[in-house]
Order: sequence, then structure tokens, then C-alpha cells
Amino acid sequence: MSTLPNTDSKSLAEVEHIEEQHGVSWEQIKEEAHRAIEAEQNMTPLEALRKYPMAVFWSWVISLAVLMEGFDTNLLGSLFALPAFQQAYGSYSDVSKSYTLSAPWQSGISQASTCGTFIGIILNGYLIDRFGYKRTLLVMLVFITGFIAIPTFAPNPATLVVGEFLCGIPWGVFCTLAPAYASEVAPVQLRGYLTTYVNLCFVIGHFLALGVLNGVETWTSQWAYRVPFCLQWMWPVPIFITVCFAPESPWWLVRKGRLAEAETMIKRLSKNSPINPRDAVAMMVRTNQLEIDQTEGTRFIDCLKGPDLRRTEVSCVAWAIQIFCGLPFLSWDTYFFEQAGLASSNAFKVSLAVEGLSFIGVFLSWVFLTWLGRRTIYLGGQLAMVILMLLVGFLQIASNKGSKDSNWGQGAMLMLWCVVYNGTIGPLAFCIAAETSSTRLRGKTIALARNTYNIVSIVFGIVTPYMLNPNEGNWKGFTGFWWAGIGFIFAVWSYYRLPECKGRTYWELDILFERKVPAREFKAAVVSNDADEQLHGAHNNVVTMLGEDDEKVV
Repeated sequence: MSTLPNTDSKSLAEVEHIEEQHGVSWEQIKEEAHRAIEAEQNMTPLEALRKYPMAVFWSWVISLAVLMEGFDTNLLGSLFALPAFQQAYGSYSDVSKSYTLSAPWQSGISQASTCGTFIGIILNGYLIDRFGYKRTLLVMLVFITGFIAIPTFAPNPATLVVGEFLCGIPWGVFCTLAPAYASEVAPVQLRGYLTTYVNLCFVIGHFLALGVLNGVETWTSQWAYRVPFCLQWMWPVPIFITVCFAPESPWWLVRKGRLAEAETMIKRLSKNSPINPRDAVAMMVRTNQLEIDQTEGTRFIDCLKGPDLRRTEVSCVAWAIQIFCGLPFLSWDTYFFEQAGLASSNAFKVSLAVEGLSFIGVFLSWVFLTWLGRRTIYLGGQLAMVILMLLVGFLQIASNKGSKDSNWGQGAMLMLWCVVYNGTIGPLAFCIAAETSSTRLRGKTIALARNTYNIVSIVFGIVTPYMLNPNEGNWKGFTGFWWAGIGFIFAVWSYYRLPECKGRTYWELDILFERKVPAREFKAAVVSNDADEQLHGAHNNVVTMLGEDDEKVV
């Protein structure tokens, strides 16, 4: 029996299990895996789209669950500007001469779902490892159907907080399950498009929320804010029925040793693929074996050990940068525009235009992904948003000096910011977290990354209302200076720490991270076919440091 050099007893046991149970040698697995890697990398995105139509379809269906979180996230920020909502849950302000919800309640209600999401994300890290993607999603769709009733009929702000918290638990599962599933059913050429599609689902949810609110803003009854909550019931049932027929992730089946089922799932996901399903499974087995050699286990703590520590750092910071670049500011755009002097009706219209432009941004990201690397898109987007936030701050100076057009100028800058965000770091964060994480720790790494995002979101979600509230900081557009400064700091981080993962198989990424290849050299590195045996055999120093324009061989 052939074995890998210098592997531990656990690794040898895994290899023996594969060879004895499935009647293939490790040398045969390596040969088949190499064929799959070559065939997958030689496909064009258009060819991959034709050969894997069902992978695209099922990724699209699973990601639709994210619409619910996107809808509610934008719903709350806009409800705070709705007169009927303010009168029902707020109190009269002598400063603004109108009803308003106090900053503590604004923060509590808006952050309750984030707290629930935090718990849901942690649960998802365990659930998908134990039960798989499909069963986990089906159960959570049942829970969300019941939880929606609580905020819909909440009689007071406290009940709203409870309802939003409970709804956040399934939402946490949805937002981390969707990119992980997409990254595991998609071939390497479609991975960027299908993982970033999750962000489009958030955008669609945001757009629908504002469209609904624009229709009810003139209503004076309680249904002005209850109807938007009720509409969340239109998603769970059709998604549940469709997901009942979805294939399980073949990567998850390989991790469970169910190789025949994994091959069946690959056949369901592809159509006349140039990759033999058996070869595809062999590639997954080889990648899984390499990660067994690299890591001690699949616990959360293992995300902070060895090569996975760096992968976790990249995933966590890349997702948190969505907040550091100014996303909480945009989440309160309707409220901000009102405080800046726009009428309530105009504030809603500007916010609706912002979300409409978000669609353009996401589609632009797909154009960028075709021609540019993840690192280039991400870093370029950060720098562009820093400039736009600076302009928002300078326009506030003009507004304070009496310029009537500066408020509309701020609206224009935030519109451009939204296009840039949704064309760069908005969707790319999902892609980076899914690609950077190792396959065995993907669910837990994405969970840690998304919860890093949520922790930062909670902090700035509490701070932002105080910045904008007329009874508190009343910063208005000066908030742009704050976000520009933080955004620049993390642009520097991206330059030095964010690797380029475009076109890499997960096996190659495992090699590059274990070899500690610098982030700026990922793109030019070449991984040899026996790199895994070199790493866990003689541990030869096969990383050749060449000139900047030369190829690096790993």
C-alpha cells in the first residue's frame, strides 16, 4: 500500500480507509486529482457556466434565503424615518419638533438582530459540519417562519428587540451557509461569481425594503410599519419547497467519507463536464488529506492554529472592512438625509436611488472579476471609498456655510460610494472568506469572519446613531471624515496582507498558505504537482524567491 511520507497515524488511517473501502491506491487518487485540477483550470468562465448549469441554479436558490436579512437590515434604518413608526414607538422631541425614537432604542432595535445573528453564525459552524448544508437550511427556514410574527405584531419597542433578536438566529445561518455552499458546488472559474451573488441578494433585499417603505410612507395607521414586516413571510415557504430537491455539497460528503454519494452530487451539478466526476472526487479527497496533515482537528480553536491562523485573519479582517469603510453610515442614509435637511419624501427617493445603483455595482463586480484579481478589486475599492467619504465631509462644511445644493451633493457622493462598495468590497468579502478558508474549517472560519463583522457592526451600530442624532452628536456629513480615516488604515492592511486567490484550486491554496507565501506573491506562485508530498515529506525549501516579475515555484 502506498502512503504519504512522514504523515502521522491519523493521516495514515485516513489513507488506509480510502484505499480499503474504495479500492483505489493513493497514487491513483493523486493522478486523478491532477487531471481534475488541470481540466478545471483550463475551463473559461463561459464554458464553466455551460457545463455546470445546476451548480449555478442551486447556488442561486440557496442564496435567496439571504434576501430576508437584507430586507430587514434596510427596513429598520428606514422605519426610524417613517412618521407612523416614530409616533407609535417614539416620543416628542423639542429639538426636532417632531416624534423621534430615542438613540438608545434605535441602537437596541437595530442591533438586536445582529446579536441574534451572532448566535446563529456560531450554531451554523457546528450544524453544517454535523448535518450538512441542506438539512441545516431546511430547519432554519421553519424557525424563521415562526419568528417573523413577533416583530410584525410588536406592541412596544421591547418586543421589537426580542423579535429582531430571534429572527437574527436563522439569518446568521443563512448569511454564512450561502457563500460556503456556493464555494463548494462551483468550479473554480465560477467561484467568484456565485459567492459574490450572495451580496446581490442583500442588495435585492435592501431595494425591496425601500420600495415597500416608499409605498407606505404616507400611511398614518399602524399598517404603515406592520405591512413591511408581514411581507417577510413571502420567502420561507417557496425556498423550503425548492431546497428539498437540492443536492448536498460534495465536499461535505467527502469529509464524511461518502465518496459514492459525492460523485452522484457532482453528476447532478454538471452537464457534459470535461472533468470526470471520479477525478473531481479524487481532487477533493487529496485536498482533504492535505488539510488533515496540516491541522489537528475541525474545532473553532483549530482556526487559530498553524496555516489556518493566517487564513482566519484574512477572512475576518476582509469582512470587517465592510464596516470600517463606512457601511453603518449608509445603513442610516434615509435618516441622515432627513437630518441633513431633505424632506422625508425626498430622503426616501434618494435612498431608493442608492439601492438601485447597488445593482449596477454588483454587476460591475462581475465584470471586474472576469478581468481583474480579487486583491486589485478590493484594494481599489477601499481607496475610492476613502476619497468619497472625504468629499461628504467637505460638502458638510459648505452646507454649514449656507450652500443649499451641498445636501444633494452629499446624496450624490453616497450614491457613488454605494456603486463602488457593491462593485468591490461588498461582494468580494463573501468571495474572499469562502476561498481563503480551508475546506475542513470553512464553516467555522466563515462563522468567525462574519461574527468579526457583526462585533464591529454592533460597536459602530451603537456609535453611528449618536453621531447623527440631533439630540446627541449631530455630526451630519462630518461623519465622512471619521470613516475616511479608518478606511485608509485598513487599505494599508489590504496592501500587505490580502492574497490573490483568483483561479486557484483549494489544494493549491492549502500549499501556498502552508508555505507562508507573502500576499503580494500569491498571484505569481506556481504550485508543483508533488508539493503536498514535499511539504509533508522531506520538507524541502522549494519556494524560490525571484524577481517581482518572475514566477515563484512552490
